[in-house]
Amino acid sequence: MENHLLLFILLLIPALASSDLLVTHVRTIKKRNVDNDLVVNGIEIYSMKIDSKVTSRFAHNVITSKAVNRGNVHKEVVFDVELPKTAFITNFSMTIDGVTYPGTVKEKEAAKKQYEKAVSKGQTAGLVKASGRKTEKFTVSVNIAAASKVNFELTYEELLKRQFGKYEMFIKVKPKQLVRDFEIEVDIFEPQGISELEAEGTFITNELQNIVKKTFSEKKGHISFKPTLDQQRNCANCSQSLLDGDFIVRYDVKRTTPDNLQIVNGYFVHFFAPTNLPKLPKNIIFVIDISGSMAGREIEQTREALLKILDDIKEDDFFNFILFGSEVHTWKETLIKATPKNLDEARAFVRGIGTSGMTNLHGGIMRGINMLNDAHEQNVVPKRSASIIIMLTDGQPNVGVSNTQDIQTDVKKAIEGKYPLYNLGFGYGVDYNFLEKMALENKGLARRIYPDSDSALQLQGFYDEVSNPMLTDVELNYPENEISDLTKNTFKHFYDGSEIVVAGRFIDNNQNSLTVDVRGEGANDALSYTAQQDAEQTAKAFQEQQYIFGDYIERLWAYLTIEQLLEKRIAATGEEKENFTAEALDLSLKYKFVTPLTSMVVTKPEDHDNQDGIADKPIEGIDIFTILLYLGSQMFLWRSPKERLLCAQDITAAMLAPQSFLHSSYPTWYTSVDGDPHFIISVPQKEDAICFNINENPGAVLNLINDPVTGITVNGELIGDKKANSGAKIQNTYFGKLGIANKHLDLKLTVTPEKIIVQKGNEKTGFTWLDSVTLQQEGLTLIINRKKNLVVSMGSGASFVIVLHQVWKKHPLHQDFLGLYTLGSDKLSEQTHGLLGQFFRPIDFTILEIHPGSDPKKPDATMIVKNKELTVTRGWQKDFREDPAHGIDIPCWFVHNNGAGLIDGVHTDYIVSSLF
Repeated sequence: MENHLLLFILLLIPALASSDLLVTHVRTIKKRNVDNDLVVNGIEIYSMKIDSKVTSRFAHNVITSKAVNRGNVHKEVVFDVELPKTAFITNFSMTIDGVTYPGTVKEKEAAKKQYEKAVSKGQTAGLVKASGRKTEKFTVSVNIAAASKVNFELTYEELLKRQFGKYEMFIKVKPKQLVRDFEIEVDIFEPQGISELEAEGTFITNELQNIVKKTFSEKKGHISFKPTLDQQRNCANCSQSLLDGDFIVRYDVKRTTPDNLQIVNGYFVHFFAPTNLPKLPKNIIFVIDISGSMAGREIEQTREALLKILDDIKEDDFFNFILFGSEVHTWKETLIKATPKNLDEARAFVRGIGTSGMTNLHGGIMRGINMLNDAHEQNVVPKRSASIIIMLTDGQPNVGVSNTQDIQTDVKKAIEGKYPLYNLGFGYGVDYNFLEKMALENKGLARRIYPDSDSALQLQGFYDEVSNPMLTDVELNYPENEISDLTKNTFKHFYDGSEIVVAGRFIDNNQNSLTVDVRGEGANDALSYTAQQDAEQTAKAFQEQQYIFGDYIERLWAYLTIEQLLEKRIAATGEEKENFTAEALDLSLKYKFVTPLTSMVVTKPEDHDNQDGIADKPIEGIDIFTILLYLGSQMFLWRSPKERLLCAQDITAAMLAPQSFLHSSYPTWYTSVDGDPHFIISVPQKEDAICFNINENPGAVLNLINDPVTGITVNGELIGDKKANSGAKIQNTYFGKLGIANKHLDLKLTVTPEKIIVQKGNEKTGFTWLDSVTLQQEGLTLIINRKKNLVVSMGSGASFVIVLHQVWKKHPLHQDFLGLYTLGSDKLSEQTHGLLGQFFRPIDFTILEIHPGSDPKKPDATMIVKNKELTVTRGWQKDFREDPAHGIDIPCWFVHNNGAGLIDGVHTDYIVSSLF
């Protein structure tokens, strides 16, 4: 299981009277009239400490932050930290003026009832998102009085995984302001002895290198990082902190034997990591999606990664490539040996991989499985070898067998547990739940590949993890009459540099010895031996009690058991799934872990606005935060108690069953322009949107997108109403004509509410909106959905949806018009500009000082964007992509005055002379 889980916090904040002021979601906040470098927006964080204790790979981490309100009015203090996605929160508390308010872990249904009860009383939701590739974000806030102090303390635990021969602990460092007393302290205790220890930080300059203190001897390791105020500054006279990045600790242990068994208080843990074994030859099939959506950067990075992987394939390995678009293509008819000649031929093949068609995922994966099965049956590959299938896709099956349940059934039946299937989902258009379930059913895992400049490195990095199998069919067997509640103890492959961890509970708590029978298949022969351990040996190793936190082996067992139960329930159905869920829930509550089945409820003091918070660990593959932000923003509009309760019920429904809620109607945001004309700018990293209008005269042609690298431009010509409204200060205008061109391909597409014209060179092809057409030619895919919309992909794979708005022909005022929605903006270059195009690059903003505006349903706020302060209004715009008649409301921050301060330059800079 990838364990890439988004984390969200629901904060209940009482609705404001008109005279109140609420400052929410404080992140990077501009200092206002203060001399003290330590005070930002009236708040001083005077202490922040990260204390980590690692015992036998199990990390217990405590983050403590202390703040004081230096202002003379109530202020909001935000505690905002990022945690590893593999971690479980186990405790949270805050202490205000000496009084502690603890968090309690509850089953989600119980948290839901408490939440709805609070909301129905008129409290509203503030929503905070999680995340990056490795982290989830925990955020909670509280309003405190002038001169008051607040202490936050968060505890989380995780089992450190071994990869490439080292354990890694990842600490996100981002205090966002100077802190008088900042410290990271890590203590490691390993009874096997520590063989190496290192620490590094992405933010650590040459001047800070000496501040990282590192020592280790025998079983103990210690790392500390404690910069002074001046050392935290990003320049000599600056008040900003340079502490912004990742602090990473890596270490490994001494190994005189492959096994390390530890027994404490009726529980055991077994670490298995043999060394110096000969590598097994591997048989690997790459199943690659080459559908049209992979065009551009995705296929380029895939080719780059495959070329690097070919450099690493060993001569004893066997391999092949399966490509699937609408059709399935194979490089060779069977697996072939990785000889230098064959590798050269493979490189030439990879360089020529292009894209076309749709997504016949079933055909591609089944071809790969059948090829691997045939290779074993016909003895094409060595008997002692490890077989692997790696599939990469960026979309969802839509050709051939497209029902995901049928695909899962066919794949599982064909593989029959003989080898693992690894599914890599490129970007966010994949059905990640389907990929993960199918991988887990077949002894593999799923991994998301993030669409970024380093996607090729991500692909190569995953291959590196599985490129060196040392053993197959590993079994760790323990006496059945002595052990209960055993975690997973059979593993298809053991990879070099990794580690297998098994934990369990003794039936007799007083038992103090254990025997394990280890079996596996190696490159030359079978591995088979017996290992033993008794409690006295463990006790001797753990005489340094200051390094031990509670019953750490019992908690390690609980952590591992919950993690594996959550994995099992992904692939399970019916009663079996219910049993896995119930067992994981019971353990989560018993050991106070915040998992996808539990929530931590924080009850804040009555004289501090009686705010309750719910911390959750949500589900990968579902953009639950987008759902919650959409629902929460509705609640911000101070509706009736009944409406607020309905909103709360929707939010908790999403919390408890996000997969079901996902398939009901909630908006997916796209950067677009539609209506009068309303521009909606999606800001994915904020899971929010910015919007603005452009008020210009009919006949004006506006440049929407211009990419000099791909040659793609999009322009739109404005039309007005049939007759001007004499009473209106601003006349309504809409897009009556859109022109999309690719100058590199000499290709033009003209779209009006009456017709669609495709021009290639001097040749023109015309269609009307009454047609239902799919057109594919060089550099262009065009799909017309009759009287509704058309989808166009051009050149690099950038895709657009043009929506047709039709009004009553005899309407005295309005006339038909068009809307434009961008779907593949990541396929365009970094140099893209235009009224829409400039926002295809990431844009960041901060919202401050939310307060009632002139419309009581639309609060105003201050937006910090591009180093400017803008007054913005929380409002709505319509997304007509799915429903041209009624549209879907999209919450956004509205920038006034033709987007002034948000767009580069002024809006008139974007007026061009003609459509092409």
